[in-house]
Amino acid sequence: MAGYRDLLRTPGVARMIAAQLVARFPNGMTSLGILLHVEQQTGSYGAAGLVLAAASVGQAAAGPVTSRWMGAWGMRRVLTLTLTVCVAAVLCLALLPLTLPGYMAFALLAGLSTPPVQAAVRTIYPKLVNSSQLTPLFSLDASLQEIIWIIAPVVITVVSTQVGTTQGLLLVAAIMVGGGIWFISAPELGRVRIPRSRRAFGRVVLKPPVMLATILGFLLIGACSAVEVGVVATFGHGGLEAGLVLAVFSIGSLAGGLTFGHIPIGPWAMARRMLIVTVGLGLTMVSLNIFWIGGTLLLAGIGVAPALAVLFAITTASVKFSETAEAFGWAGTGQLIGAAAGSAVAGILIDLGGPTGAYAAAALFAGAGFLVAVACVKAFPDLRHRDPSPLPDTEAVPVTPA
Repeated sequence: MAGYRDLLRTPGVARMIAAQLVARFPNGMTSLGILLHVEQQTGSYGAAGLVLAAASVGQAAAGPVTSRWMGAWGMRRVLTLTLTVCVAAVLCLALLPLTLPGYMAFALLAGLSTPPVQAAVRTIYPKLVNSSQLTPLFSLDASLQEIIWIIAPVVITVVSTQVGTTQGLLLVAAIMVGGGIWFISAPELGRVRIPRSRRAFGRVVLKPPVMLATILGFLLIGACSAVEVGVVATFGHGGLEAGLVLAVFSIGSLAGGLTFGHIPIGPWAMARRMLIVTVGLGLTMVSLNIFWIGGTLLLAGIGVAPALAVLFAITTASVKFSETAEAFGWAGTGQLIGAAAGSAVAGILIDLGGPTGAYAAAALFAGAGFLVAVACVKAFPDLRHRDPSPLPDTEAVPVTPA
């Protein structure tokens, strides 16, 4: 923990971590808020599912595009534009008397305009710290984001069920505005300028480490999404058990990231961390007892944040600085598609054989990730004895004063 304290004392690091966590906090609220609101307005979970699908499609399609725009137009311009449109779309979802096509249209717009905060902050990180601090910083970031997934769903559920679904979406919009303004106004966004990429759009994802990060992110988040569906199917919507078990899963991830974040990343790092996730998820199928599920998910969670940290690090270390934002955009798209696939497969297996099917799906996703990491071990950069910062661009990167 002393190493993390030193890291947080580095100028700008604590501010950027806090600002991006608040700016991204609505990510843990929006889907559930839309689900509850549309279901209440239409009386149909099927309609709510279609609206959520529209939002997910928009977010997945836009990620690489808006991330690349930051190199052409500047981070603050792109973040301000997307934030404004996204907030307006959420307000329309909350306040307008819409039919199903209207809800789907505004949800698609909200997804398309989701501010690329994650790509922006992970592009900035290498400019805030020295090379020896970058891997621990990625691990700390991956760990602390679990706070979003522990707290945000509880907040939006309480507000939407106890006050109203309209008020829940208004709260989402308010946090978007507050967190977005804080992040956009951070001095670091004025100091760091992403140079315009000279490569064609989409070429960066063909680099083996970026492709690996995208595929493994798809499988890892697919496993986590299947777990969420399985836990809800096991313990139901009405009690506290499902929320508590998922919180334990996130706490395991938080603990794993903080514990193993200082370990240098070698070619086998991803395989080892995916093995922990796979073993933990495989054991969930033994029993549906709440203590057994909680204990096995705690074990599986220990590997999640460290695995995400590997994905962040290999992406950064394998591309030029001008390509980092787009690379993280593609990785984010892979994770979004994985979340949708994991939920869909888990749901089908639950209908066929009960909640155990969801845990089997999660274990299969994680196991596939482990096998990919083993099979492609030679494609992972060895970051144990090299600078994990982005590769330098051939032209000077302009830096403007804050």
